[in-house]
Amino acid sequence: MVLVVKQYRCTHSASCLCLKGHISEDALFLVFRHMNWNPRMIALFSCVSKWFDDIAKRVLWKEFCHARAPRMMQDLHSGGSHIVDGNWKALGKLLIHCAGCTKGGLFGNIHVPGHFVFRTRFSRTCGKSILPLQCRTDVLYVSDPCEHLDQGEEGDLGFFRGIFKSFASSKVKKMLIEKQAKFHPKEVCPYCKAKLWNLLQANMIPRSASIRLDAYDDSVEYYICLNGHILGLCTLMPVSDSEDAKE
Repeated sequence: MVLVVKQYRCTHSASCLCLKGHISEDALFLVFRHMNWNPRMIALFSCVSKWFDDIAKRVLWKEFCHARAPRMMQDLHSGGSHIVDGNWKALGKLLIHCAGCTKGGLFGNIHVPGHFVFRTRFSRTCGKSILPLQCRTDVLYVSDPCEHLDQGEEGDLGFFRGIFKSFASSKVKKMLIEKQAKFHPKEVCPYCKAKLWNLLQANMIPRSASIRLDAYDDSVEYYICLNGHILGLCTLMPVSDSEDAKE
């Protein structure tokens, strides 16, 4: 059996099949490995051409995810589960980007610009605590809240994000379908552009979520998209300074 090498069309013209002069994927792999899979450089590289963007989606973002969160990636792919090629870019962005929210968007009148974060810890234990009791066998990784303090009347806000393992076969998805939960009419997932369910409207957020996230009671709200990405917000409990503590 002869293996057929996949060919990629360059952006010179519709009829130009340009293979000469392109750097090989092996060479690109070595270059980006030397840069420790720098996400900024991968993003810039993917803007050069469709061919480069395809390599970034299939190879570079995948290697970035494995380098940034190796144990989490190993668990997400265990037991026959896998993340479909093409979602690596979305997962890479989820690992390093707090999406925030826009006024009139997912979280009402709250406006907090999205931003990149240097490092975030994702916890499977935290993920379990924000799931309904009957869905605790699902595997969900959730980040520590990204703190945005002194947001006027809203107080101290915490944005969290996460990813399901095998969301398509999860009990949470089955429960959402049984409840006939509605998708958000306008907003989509900031990571993969898929439709979003609101778990607060579906009455599927347990009390343990507020305790785990150190939030006010009933202040936790989060959405989940068709690809299993989580986007959430909570109002954080204020932390007293040293003088208040003494009083």
